[in-house]
This record gives sequence, structure tokens and C-alpha cells, in this order.
Amino acid sequence: SAEGSFKTPKGRFRIADKIGAGQPVNIAYKSRVPVEPTAEMLQGDDLVMSRILWLDGLEDGNANTFDRYIYIHGTNHEERIGEPASHGCIRMKNAEIAELFDRVEVGTRVEIAAPNVVSSGQKTAKKALRHKGALPK
Repeated sequence: SAEGSFKTPKGRFRIADKIGAGQPVNIAYKSRVPVEPTAEMLQGDDLVMSRILWLDGLEDGNANTFDRYIYIHGTNHEERIGEPASHGCIRMKNAEIAELFDRVEVGTRVEIAAPNVVSSGQKTAKKALRHKGALPK
């Protein structure tokens, strides 16, 4: 996706960095540095919370993803998950991103598809992850 578009890029990625190991689930991040969120911060804009999986694009159309600081991360507004509010990031519930963080490694491949698009490969991958216990059944 174009820089400055605030859209979530699509395609194939890898996890380039993991930030937040050992931090409390309710911690916020400013420029990837953990900070204790204030009540004012929590009521305001969407925060990067809990854990950060920093993505790096593997295709021409998303090669700038790392430089755009596109993450998979927790949020202070879990009720808004699924709504565009993240400047291109993928937001998850804080407990769920903490669990995912512990199950993946730097280099893990990620595919971001358009909403409601599930390939047969994704179905197979989900079945395999469920079988290995990485996803709930």
C-alpha cells in the first residue's frame, strides 16, 4: 500500500521483529518504548498496546511495510476491532496478541488477504495450526 494511505497492506509478509516480551498485557507503547498508559491516553486515540509484531513486506506492492511501521498489536479500544482505526496496522485483543506473540518467531510468514477472502491454503494452514494447538479448536 502507498505510504500515507493509512490502509492495511495486503499480501505476503514476515514478522521482522517482536517487541514486548515480559511486559504486562496492559502496557502501551510510544515509538516502540513501553509506557504506563494514563486514563487520558486510554480514552483517546487508538494506542499500540500489549505486544508488537512488526511486519516486513515480501512483495513489490507491500515492500515499504516495515518503513511504514505496520504492526500486529493490541489496542485500548478492543470494541472497535474490525473497524478502520489503526493507520494500517492489524489490531487484536490484548490477551490474544500476547498469546500469539508467544507462539510465533521472527521470520514467521504472515498473509493478509482482503476481508472475507479465505484461500484453500489458509484453510489448510488453520487446520494445521489448530492441530498443533496454536489456534483454538
